[in-house]
Amino acid sequence: MKKLIFVLSAFMALPMMVGAQTASDFVKGADVGFLTGQERHGVVFHDRSGRERECLELLKNDYQINAIRMRVWVNPRGGSCDKNELLAMAKRVKALDMDLMVDFHYSDSWADPAKQPIPKAWMGHSFEQMKEDLRQHTIEVLSLLKENDIKPRWVQVGNETTNGLLWNVKTNERGWEVKDEKGNTIVTESMGHIKTHPEQYAGFIGAGYDAVKEVFPDAIVIVHLDRGHRQDLYDHNLDTILKYGGKFDMVGMSLYPYWAMDGHPELNADDIITDCMANIRHVSEKYKCDVMIVETGFEVNEQKPEVMEEGKRQLTRVIRESRSQTGGHCRGVFYWEPQCQPGGYKLGAFDRNAAPTVIMDGFLE
Repeated sequence: MKKLIFVLSAFMALPMMVGAQTASDFVKGADVGFLTGQERHGVVFHDRSGRERECLELLKNDYQINAIRMRVWVNPRGGSCDKNELLAMAKRVKALDMDLMVDFHYSDSWADPAKQPIPKAWMGHSFEQMKEDLRQHTIEVLSLLKENDIKPRWVQVGNETTNGLLWNVKTNERGWEVKDEKGNTIVTESMGHIKTHPEQYAGFIGAGYDAVKEVFPDAIVIVHLDRGHRQDLYDHNLDTILKYGGKFDMVGMSLYPYWAMDGHPELNADDIITDCMANIRHVSEKYKCDVMIVETGFEVNEQKPEVMEEGKRQLTRVIRESRSQTGGHCRGVFYWEPQCQPGGYKLGAFDRNAAPTVIMDGFLE
């Protein structure tokens, strides 16, 4: 209980509903970070009738998607997901009059709860220097957008930072994290790990927040955690951020019933969704801020149409209850990489012909 004592006083320091949205302003969004690579490899998108379509236009006009989320890495190999790729996609988003969310991974590659790899150029730096690295990178990327008259509506300072930000793990020759006998990743550099250095984690979040506001004072700054159905994770992480001086305007959640059930036969999708809705209400009340589901996804299996019908049902429920059962505090739902074709990633929402499956109809219910 000791770690909760600070919460009441911390309320006074929370930014209150920055960039407030109207009750009817519910966002339907898509993360399309793979889209540039798909197009580069010749993927041509189609609607259900087989007509060729530009992907973003299809998402907007056929499925009511009004916002796009794009990740950005620091110095990625080959340039994928770098600031220039972000800018190119942001220009397309603006041309379609859609809103933009920028998702800073603060890594040269993927950052998630199992790993938050420190960028190669930042290795060996002190905590204070790494905060400055993070600040300068944030300002550099956002200033590039601003110079091109593009204003993101939301900015994530970190991606699924449930276990902290900027910490390394042991990897194998293929780059995958190595786990111990208990299934835990082996941490090799714990600079911003929430367990070992909570003050540094909060410091990184605070530095990112301030950097965003320096370029775009009205942008909504999001802290993003995974497993939206786990209230305990959110209490621990957000309490830690506030205890050590971090700041945020909104909380982003990942909600993946498929992954939550993987290895947990005692769980079911509907209970996971129910628990997530309860957590949205809890977080919004406790921290006096809005919430958004910034990642979700459901299985595509073209050999089993019933699987995709079930995905549509779950997506429909998530959107409906996010709008109607959260007191207006869930501001939207983003699907992660819906345009992905099955094979490489199983939770997209398009088929092998790069056309929408029935799952996408969940946006229309």
